Amino acid sequence: QVQFVESGGGLVQAGGSLRLSCAVSGITFRLYTMGWYRQAPGKQRELVASITSGGETNYADSVKGRFTISRDNAKNTVYLQIINLKPEDTAVYYCRSLESNSWGQGTQVTVSS
Repeated sequence: QVQFVESGGGLVQAGGSLRLSCAVSGITFRLYTMGWYRQAPGKQRELVASITSGGETNYADSVKGRFTISRDNAKNTVYLQIINLKPEDTAVYYCRSLESNSWGQGTQVTVSS
């Protein structure tokens, strides 16, 4: 079965940076479009970045210029580099393939002002 294991979150000050990682198993990773999602307290989960099997990326308007998604097919891992963190980026961050209906445990990102 497919598994998504996120890591790399933490408590950072506004303006700081983080690199989130997501290890994927149970699928032929290189064939799938992968996405990073986040869910802030009291809000719906939203897709913030995606990367296709060919490496094409797409971002939500709210994170363009600050978030960078990448993938390492040899390691079955997808990354999310975040710079210039803002308090409104505080959320639990999840990754999964866009076709999946499974979720991992997520990784908490908390940005203090």
